Amino acid sequence: MEAAPSSSTCACSHLVTMPYPARGYINPMMNFCKMLLSNDNTRLILVTFVVTEEWLGFIGSDPKPDIMRFATIPNVVASDHPGFLEAVMAKMEASFEELLNRLQPPPTAIVPDTFLYWAVAVGNRRNIPVASFWTMSASIFSVLH
Repeated sequence: MEAAPSSSTCACSHLVTMPYPARGYINPMMNFCKMLLSNDNTRLILVTFVVTEEWLGFIGSDPKPDIMRFATIPNVVASDHPGFLEAVMAKMEASFEELLNRLQPPPTAIVPDTFLYWAVAVGNRRNIPVASFWTMSASIFSVLH
């Protein structure tokens, strides 16, 4: 697991984001973070974007805001889709919590993908506000709702 170096000059809010580790979930979360940071001229927001090691390799060369940091958790590897889902829902939580322990400054909010429902429990245990982020279209949300 890798954490980005701390930003000692940032007296700011520290937002930790975590997209679901699959194609189609990472880009919307990245775009949200970029839009959030593009309006932060005073640099009062620090974003740590958490992905698996594999996904950091995929997105590593994309342009990113200077104030955005990246941190990784171990890959979620399975040979089948049910195994992948089980790993995401059962194994990623512990790795994410270990990462939160190492981040400086400490997170002031967590923004996970809606499908990473265990992040709400992590935030509750640590008394950190959690705002779930829906990465799909509003029409899909209305169908599921």
